[in-house]
Amino acid sequence: MMKIATLLALLVAGPAVAQTLPAKLPFSPSVRVGNTLYMSGQIGQVPAGMDPHKEGFDAAVRNAMDSIGKILADNGLDFGKVVKCTVMLDDMADWPRFNAVYVPYFEGKRLPARSAFGADGLALGAPLEVECIATFE
Repeated sequence: MMKIATLLALLVAGPAVAQTLPAKLPFSPSVRVGNTLYMSGQIGQVPAGMDPHKEGFDAAVRNAMDSIGKILADNGLDFGKVVKCTVMLDDMADWPRFNAVYVPYFEGKRLPARSAFGADGLALGAPLEVECIATFE
């Protein structure tokens, strides 16, 4: 299931990547239940030829967070409505770099509750995946 959820991030990432995915994936980018929005995990894609522990990793975090921002906007929300995130990192040594890119998305807003863990073998070799829950209240 994790691999399927992370493939959705690629669909949101852009047309060049989306062309390599099945036309219809068996899940939604998000599901609303009452006043809660559950978002599928978003992976960050590292541009070809970039070192995932230099510029590429930061770009991958921005890509994942921008994808989450798009899902939020599509539902009339912003990062201020995010209440919980789960972060999966291929390399926990990247934790400080992840935080440096992640935190500004919530500037001027309260930070959501968050869990994180190391995950070996994220879909398509992604260095990270982020899934979030937001509220409409």
